[in-house]
Order: sequence, then structure tokens, then C-alpha cells
Amino acid sequence: MTRISTNNLQVKTPRRAATGSPAAAVPVVPAIPPADVLGRLAALPTATTLDLKQQWRELFGTELPPYNRRFLETRLAYRVQELVYGGLKSETVARLTALGEQLDGGNLVVRRIRGDDKPMAGTRLIREHAGVEHCVTVLASGYEYGGRPYQSLSAVARHITGTRWNGWTFFGLKTRRGLA
Repeated sequence: MTRISTNNLQVKTPRRAATGSPAAAVPVVPAIPPADVLGRLAALPTATTLDLKQQWRELFGTELPPYNRRFLETRLAYRVQELVYGGLKSETVARLTALGEQLDGGNLVVRRIRGDDKPMAGTRLIREHAGVEHCVTVLASGYEYGGRPYQSLSAVARHITGTRWNGWTFFGLKTRRGLA
């Protein structure tokens, strides 16, 4: 077995299998002393993006996904704690899997589709338009603005502006297709 070390990341590369093809490399993650956990977590918000990327490579042994800085900070914080204190117990993972299967019957396609991307009932959407602050409350069956119920955010935006607007765009929400 060969060890390759690059920027504090050690990768064990098994010898070639009998078929002649190399097996996948398994990253060796550096040990983190429990006394360093709080310091590492506190340093994440002030770390440079390059430092966060380097930490990702060290702690996960992979190239980082194309996510934003906030995602990197929270996932790195979880990973540091996971490596020091351990991950979820196998019973917890089994229970979460069972609960997921109750909801979707074990169908992974259904599991990845969100049923409704509307904000939770009770959420208040605030938007300033023409120097006036407008507040819309999300209801279970629609929206409320100015004491009146509306079926869609577009109807609220039309009432506020007097022109046709996509309500999700007007209030700064993501579109239903997941595009920002």
C-alpha cells in the first residue's frame, strides 16, 4: 500500500487488484484533538474562502461541491464535531430511514421531490415598494395582505404595484423551479 501526502491530506492507495485496475483511494482524515473543537468552530466564520476550501479537502478527502460559503461553514462545523465526537448512532440512522420510508414508500424519486415549496404558514414576507413597507402573512391556504386573503403572491404584488408581477420574484423568493 502506497501513501501519498499532499497538503496534510494523506491518501492510502491500495495496490492494484488482480484485474489490474487500481482500487479507489480512501482518504485518511487527520485526527482532531477534542480541545481544538471550539477553537476550530469559532474560527470558521472569519476564515478565508481559500482556508475553508482547504479544510474541506482535509476533512472530507474530496473536492468541495459548488455551494455557498454559509453551507461550507455549517458542513465543516458538523464534520469537525462528527470526527471528534462521532456521527449519528446506527439506531438513529435506522429510525430516520424507517420514517422516510413511511412517508414515501422507499421510492427515492419521490423522496427527492418537495411537496410544497411555499413558506410555512405564519411566515411574514416584507417588501418595500415606492417607499412603503408591505407585509404579507403566509396562510395555510394562501396569503393575507392588508386584512384581505389572496390566493397567490402574484395577486398581492399586482395589488401593491398595479402591474403584473411574479409574486415569488417580487418578494425575493426562489422560483418553484429552484432557480434564484
